[in-house]
Parts: sequence; structure tokens; C-alpha cells
Amino acid sequence: MLSKTLHFLGGDAQADRVVPPTGFTARLTVFAAAAMAFLTVFALALSLATGRLADRWGAELGKSSTIRVSAPEEQLDAQVLAVMEVLVTTPGVKDARPLSDEEQAALLEPWFGPDLPFDTLPIPRLIEVIEDAEGYDADGLRARLAGEAPGAVLDDHARWREPLVNAARRLRALGLLSILLIAATTGVMITLAASAALNANAQVIRVLRLVGARDAYIARAFVRRYTLRALAGAGVGTLLGMGAVAALPAADAAGGFLTGLGFRGLHWLWPLTIPPLAAVVAFAATRNAAITTLKERS
Repeated sequence: MLSKTLHFLGGDAQADRVVPPTGFTARLTVFAAAAMAFLTVFALALSLATGRLADRWGAELGKSSTIRVSAPEEQLDAQVLAVMEVLVTTPGVKDARPLSDEEQAALLEPWFGPDLPFDTLPIPRLIEVIEDAEGYDADGLRARLAGEAPGAVLDDHARWREPLVNAARRLRALGLLSILLIAATTGVMITLAASAALNANAQVIRVLRLVGARDAYIARAFVRRYTLRALAGAGVGTLLGMGAVAALPAADAAGGFLTGLGFRGLHWLWPLTIPPLAAVVAFAATRNAAITTLKERS
């Protein structure tokens, strides 16, 4: 296998003369491969980033929940104390703490502004609950809260977690679909470029046949030249794409989703597979175009 690959890359100097080294089709192949590889890097970065996002959202929201305590002001502290006593004896609860007034004000600030009269409004008290690896029985905890603290409502974040995680997973699927569409478009463009080159060199191909050249010999020259062009173009596009991704803001710079689209750790190795895959696509596309065109002219 290695020897065949080396022989293919080495090529045949006489056969290579069949394929024009420059011209419109050569520039089109290199540009198409570079542009598609550049786009593939971003589609891959989006797919990997949304995968990380789905995992993080699922882990963070899945291990935390909130208890909202609503009661008259004179009963509020007693209700909070009753809830904390229930949580202490609940299996699966790792930690629980009431949020301070400052923390609750910070949570409400994006909706009501910084001047909310917190002290004069009947705002419920919030208790943050962190579960351990085993987790707790949400239905059982709700039943205990209904008996011990009727004003307490458990929110396990399921209605927030599932839509967010599903949205992130769909974005990852769209990223993968984009990569497949880019590969298909690359194949179509290289097929058109190879067909145009074959038609433009019809006179040369006719002479080669007269001197005994087989169609496989002629096709191999086109396949090799266009495969190497796609490999080179995709290599340039991949490097440019990786550089653009590396220039994006760091994930902790603003804490937002769009600042975490870069690669992490070993994920930087994934874009390096794009040039070889582009070469495989070019190989298959050019081979099919060469065989089809030569049969039509036989």
C-alpha cells in the first residue's frame, strides 16, 4: 500500500505533460480546495464547540437545582430553616445554601435594573441545591417539602436544561452536515475542472491513443495532478482557517458562547485531517470524471 502511494505521488513525468500545469482549471482546483478547507475548519470548530457546550450545560444544570420559598415575611425565615432541615436529611444532596440578598439582586438585575427596591418587595428566597454523583429523588423531595414547608417549590432545571442541550446537539449535527455538504461541493467543483481540462486536451488525448497509450495511463495522469492540487490547496486553506480560529477571543474573555468556538487540546489535530480527506475526495471525483470523459470519446 505504501509503495503504491509513493508511486502515485511520484508520478510519471511523461504522463504529467498531458495535464496542463497552469491555467483556469488549475487555479480553480487550488482555490476551491483552499476555500472549502477554510470553511471546513470553522464548521469543525462549531461542531466541537457545541459538543463541549452540550456536555457542560448538561453537567452544570444537571447537578444543581433551586428551591423557591414563598411565604409571609414573618414566616419566611422559619420556612427557609425548615427547608434546610429537610435538605440535610435528604440522600443525594451534597450541599445546599440560601442565596444572599446581594446574589438574588444580581440575578434580578438584568430584568429589573440595578435600582430594584429589594427590601420593600415580597421577593421569594432562593436556596441553591447541589446534588452528589448519585443524585436525589426529586419526587420524594417535593413530597417532603409539601409537608414540612408548604411555601417551597423545587425547580430541578429540567425544563431549562433539556432545550439548551438539545439546541447545542442540533448545532453540532448542523456542523457535521455542513462538512459533508462542503465535501460534496468540493467533489463537484473538481469534477467540473477535471472534465474541462480533459475536453480542452482532447487533441492531445487523441494523439496519445494513436501512439498506444491506454485510457488508464491518461486517466492516472489527471487523477494524480488534480489530487495533488487539491491536497496543496486544502493544506493552505486549513492553515489559514486554524490561524483564524486561534485569533478568536478566548472562552474566558467574555464568558459567552461565541467566544468559545476555538479548538481545545487534542482537538487541534482534527483540522490536520482535512487536507488528506480533500485529496481523497479529489481522487474519487477526478477518477470518475476521467473515466466518464474518456469513455465518451472512445
